[in-house]
Amino acid sequence: MVAYGATTTIAGGDNEFREALPMMMLFLHDVPDQARAGEIKRVSRGYARNYLLPKGLAELATDETLKRLDKIKVEGDHQRARETQVVEELAEALDNLTVTIQGRITPTGRYYGAISGIRIADAIGEALERQIDRRITNNVEPIREPGEYEVVLNLSSDIRATVNVIAAVEE
Repeated sequence: MVAYGATTTIAGGDNEFREALPMMMLFLHDVPDQARAGEIKRVSRGYARNYLLPKGLAELATDETLKRLDKIKVEGDHQRARETQVVEELAEALDNLTVTIQGRITPTGRYYGAISGIRIADAIGEALERQIDRRITNNVEPIREPGEYEVVLNLSSDIRATVNVIAAVEE
């Protein structure tokens, strides 16, 4: 039997061919778009070696780590519940928020450089007087003309908030 994450060596004369098998990893923390804490997934060796293992997000799935599986799942559920509570509080604060962002316009009435999601996130942070993760505005289309806009922010996979943005002309 071949252990998880092992390599198989096939001898062929003077040359040896090493076939790299995918690694079975036990995720210790939630990794967006990959797995939740307590899940066991097959991942490429490079992804495991260069990202998951150095950051402590996962461990190689061995008999010893599988014994801790239930504990890891419970810890992951508690962590997700805490994060969801914080995100819901943020969504509540954002839902009726209006921010004004100013920019210079061209003679045709369009902005010199659009108002980007990063500027929107910075304006929201200033209005709430707290640090806002700029990634919540990743899906926001740049605002190219003055006016009032409703911007939908993805705070998590299932929680969204709507912010009113007034794009004004800089005096």
